[in-house]
Amino acid sequence: MTDSWATFDADLHLEPVGQGLRSGLMEALREAVRSGRLTPGTRLPSSRVLAADLGVARNTVADAYAELVAEGWLTARQGSGTRVAQRSAPRRADPAAAPSRPARSGAGYNLKPGSPDLSAFPRTAWLKAARKALTAAPDEAFGYGDPHGRVELRTVLAEYLARARGVYADPERIVICSGFAHGLTLLGRVLRRREVRDVAVESYGLDVHRDLLTDAGLRTPCLPLDEHGSRTGEPAALRGAGAVLLTPAHQFPTGVPLHPDRRAAAVDWARSTGGLILEDDYDGEFRYDRQPVGALQGLDPERVVHLGTASKSLAPGLRLGWMVLPRSLVGEVVAAKGVSDWTSGSPDQLTLAEFIASGAYDRHVRSMRLRYRRRRDQLVAALAERAPGIEVSGIAAGLHAVLELPAGAERSVIQAAAFQGLALDGLARYRHPDAPAARDALVIGYGSPSESAWAGALDALCRVLP
Repeated sequence: MTDSWATFDADLHLEPVGQGLRSGLMEALREAVRSGRLTPGTRLPSSRVLAADLGVARNTVADAYAELVAEGWLTARQGSGTRVAQRSAPRRADPAAAPSRPARSGAGYNLKPGSPDLSAFPRTAWLKAARKALTAAPDEAFGYGDPHGRVELRTVLAEYLARARGVYADPERIVICSGFAHGLTLLGRVLRRREVRDVAVESYGLDVHRDLLTDAGLRTPCLPLDEHGSRTGEPAALRGAGAVLLTPAHQFPTGVPLHPDRRAAAVDWARSTGGLILEDDYDGEFRYDRQPVGALQGLDPERVVHLGTASKSLAPGLRLGWMVLPRSLVGEVVAAKGVSDWTSGSPDQLTLAEFIASGAYDRHVRSMRLRYRRRRDQLVAALAERAPGIEVSGIAAGLHAVLELPAGAERSVIQAAAFQGLALDGLARYRHPDAPAARDALVIGYGSPSESAWAGALDALCRVLP
């Protein structure tokens, strides 16, 4: 059976048998756009009006509109209604033209969080440090390596972390690892051997970190989170946990710092229970509205493990990270790592040591802090002009920002972005399976694009926002 309706100067032919009313309506609208009966810019009636005209439920029309917006056939903006999207007509292939190169796979722009601007890696300064470090390196530096890590790197890290992050450190407390995930894997093994069963994690965070703890045989109960950070002051939230994983300087992904009272409450819990705090200081150097808050580890070096990496400040490809450990934990972590350092190459460790000691690391961080602050300011300004209903939440810090969306809009915006070649993550992507859904939002990694790609990525983002 075929039903035909004439509405907004176009005939829609709906064949509900075998595909359903919504699917049939979507295909009828697509065909109307393809054939030119619905021209670009044509305003469609509201879902209520069209549902009444067609004699179907309003949700059927609203869902069809939302899917077609996500696919790029339609656009929807507050105050402008639903319209047919502007679409370029496909060009006929020129038979005489030379074969074109295959289209590049993947998104045209990437605003997913987790990566710095890789094009800004300081190649010249790094090469200079590598030459100096390798020239001075003793022969034994090219052997299998001490699982503690090179003493040259641990020595300069102790000084740098004390100065820049307020960490109480000496070289003997530091163990070099190949990044945060490696460090967390080692700590998971140690905690399990200590008969810890539960490591509390924040209700929003990276699933890969939860998986690493789970693989070590640990449970990962959910720690509630609000605008002041994780709710460490509630005894029930940490009952039974032997450790807790926190991002206190800049919670990932919500972007809030841990309130001073809750920092103190976390340390009090660790002291009273013998528990450990695993502090992920992934982007602690990047704060734009004030001086960075010091690391939590400084409040109690014997109850807090401080974990940092060069992944955000330099590049994840270096595979260099560090743990500043309580004295009682050093031997166990080194034993878990093994009798030799199989993960972090000595030449790269020596290069980073020279890079920090020469002052090049500080200069690079200062330069990137200015770059990322400028990008965040440009993001906020662009939203104020082109999407004034979208609020940026969280502090001015790090390499990502959280954009609050209208309820129910997160999924459709991500789908629309994908159609436009823009890779985005929603807040739901980072929610703990046991945490209640709180709000719709985007987690925008403004650090990821290169300088040349940033303007285009920002423009593409503004086009898909409601």
